[in-house]
Amino acid sequence: MKNNIIEIDHLTKRYGKHRGVTNVTLAVQEGDIFGFLGPNGAGKSTTIRSILGFLNYEEGKIQVCGLDSIHDHEAILKNVGYIPSEAWFYPEMTVNQLLQMSADVRKVDCRAEKEMLCEKLEMDVNRKINELSLGNRKKVSIICAMQHKPKLFIFDEPTSGLDPLMQNTFFELLSDYVKMGATCMLSTHVLSEVRNYCNKVGMMKEGLLLCTDSVENLTKSSAKRIRMIRNKEKLD
Repeated sequence: MKNNIIEIDHLTKRYGKHRGVTNVTLAVQEGDIFGFLGPNGAGKSTTIRSILGFLNYEEGKIQVCGLDSIHDHEAILKNVGYIPSEAWFYPEMTVNQLLQMSADVRKVDCRAEKEMLCEKLEMDVNRKINELSLGNRKKVSIICAMQHKPKLFIFDEPTSGLDPLMQNTFFELLSDYVKMGATCMLSTHVLSEVRNYCNKVGMMKEGLLLCTDSVENLTKSSAKRIRMIRNKEKLD
């Protein structure tokens, strides 16, 4: 039986009077590509930032790799490759300088993996960050998250800004890392990404976790609902 690499128990986070997330409970097992699906504003990013210890939350408990998300924040980040929905970098740095700084912070020699990722993603490491398009800045985020070969990937809308070919390349890379033992929590509002690449899914709406299930079961239930609607239309 696979172990849980992420465990969220009754997470509640508010922003003053405004809703964040309410009573979210879910688990991500080792080796999964867990699709975290929902529209913008559903609470996906709040949940992810809570997992990583970037937010203090009012209620609940979160463990990542057996560690507490708040008290063991730094230890958790050593084992995680994170892509935020919007990445901000030092604009005057070159891509190579930024990637080296990211490796130095973790005290890991990432040169071989960095070269492979830059080649696959067609990234010019000599360009400055402030010269890059949105898509190329997203590529830098991907390389930063992958080059140290972490145990766990947590990705928040990782394909936004990428063209279709680069989206395919990204998912090929992710699949390779998962085959080597990594786990991924993939936040997205694109249903096809979950259907094509994930094996488990959690669905968020308005700060609530509506359900968690296998993608196979979710696809079957969706197809069943569509057939029921079509049959009803025929009867009407």
